[in-house]
Amino acid sequence: MTKKQALPVKKNDTVTVTIEDLTHEGHGVGKVDGYPLFIPMTLPDEEVKVKVLKTTKNFGFGKLEEMVQASEDRTEPPCPVYDRCGGCQLQHFSYEGQLKAKQKQVKDVLERIGKIKDVPVHPTLGMEDPWRYRNKSQIPVGSESGRIIAGFYATRSHRIVDTDVCLIQEEISDRVMNIVKQEADRFGIQPYDEERHKGVLRHVVVRYGRTSGEVMVVLVTRTKHLPHAEDLIAVLREKVPGLKSVVHNINDQRTNVILGNKGQTIWGSDVIYDSIGEVKFTISARSFYQINPVQTEVLYQKALEYAQLTGEESVIDAYCGIGTISLFLAQKAKKVFGVEIIRQAIEDAKANAELNGFNNTEFEAGPAEEVIPAWHKKGNQADVIVVDPPRKGCDQELLDTMLAMKPKRIVYVSCNPATLARDLRILEDGGYQTQEVQPVDMFPQTSHVECVAWLELA
Repeated sequence: MTKKQALPVKKNDTVTVTIEDLTHEGHGVGKVDGYPLFIPMTLPDEEVKVKVLKTTKNFGFGKLEEMVQASEDRTEPPCPVYDRCGGCQLQHFSYEGQLKAKQKQVKDVLERIGKIKDVPVHPTLGMEDPWRYRNKSQIPVGSESGRIIAGFYATRSHRIVDTDVCLIQEEISDRVMNIVKQEADRFGIQPYDEERHKGVLRHVVVRYGRTSGEVMVVLVTRTKHLPHAEDLIAVLREKVPGLKSVVHNINDQRTNVILGNKGQTIWGSDVIYDSIGEVKFTISARSFYQINPVQTEVLYQKALEYAQLTGEESVIDAYCGIGTISLFLAQKAKKVFGVEIIRQAIEDAKANAELNGFNNTEFEAGPAEEVIPAWHKKGNQADVIVVDPPRKGCDQELLDTMLAMKPKRIVYVSCNPATLARDLRILEDGGYQTQEVQPVDMFPQTSHVECVAWLELA
């Protein structure tokens, strides 16, 4: 029997380590005799004293106890609840440092997972002002010591950290959040108790059109009835500039999903409007729409640049959502075909195409990995395929279909560098060459990074 090898550290040990890198969650990585410890709130090149909280066979978790030598990129987080709230991971990191770290993360993952080397990974495209960028907030409501609280969950928990100000969401969201907290308390509207599945008000969702200034407030309840709805509407109309819509959504299930399947507009319009570049979009309570409209334009312009459209191309946009990328592409393409699994998103995409006067788009609802192969069998060819999949990346069947269709060019928009690297490896093995990759910082102060990759058929 092989003797179990002893770990170099055990729980409750205190050790001094030098931080070598960051994980994809934004935690520092320090090693003891080659054994990695993941340590939140630390930065590369820092020397820190750490208490070991947990060990597994391959890695452990630690807590920062003392800063021995701080990084030059360390900054003072401006948020008063940053150390408790799970919304941000990198406020203690200078913005220049964040951008460099995200570029390094993408490059390292491409090499480690995709075995893709010698491909340019450009400096991360960041924001001039990396604060107050979120145009959508989904704020859970609960209670603490007999009073209503609302805010964001602490890291890896469903414990609400009561918040009055969130520096990464639009200021109007703060205003709505605080109004609803105050008025729900005043009117005696019971907050939702997740453990007991009791109470009324579960979430407050705020959507904001940055170019239009229009605001939608969605009140999510466990119950079919929203008490004092008229009173809440009156206060919101009085105190929220740009308010265009109040929606009551019902979610009576024990679930982490925020919106339920039933809902109705109880005041104002069913939609609000926003624009990205020259393209205008309708946004409903359930629409998928990019969180950071400023950087969305940067991201989509890069995707459009990589597509190299001349006006003669047929383009397929997989995972098209409400048509955001599709309509950007339609400005330069001969024809754009969009596919999305959510039927309501496809209806929104059609409406957005009509709103903007595009007659060179066609949208179909269904899984991309089923619809696009069916198009291929019908003889629909594509000169360019653009994919923007969820974090899990592209399904194998879709990758196989793209390789069978052999478009001249593939533009891959990704919110997860790890699955991007995996899929690029498959596409490269199938005859494509990755030309370059552009990271874009869609979510400043967090560890997330988006990328656009440009591939050419070899």
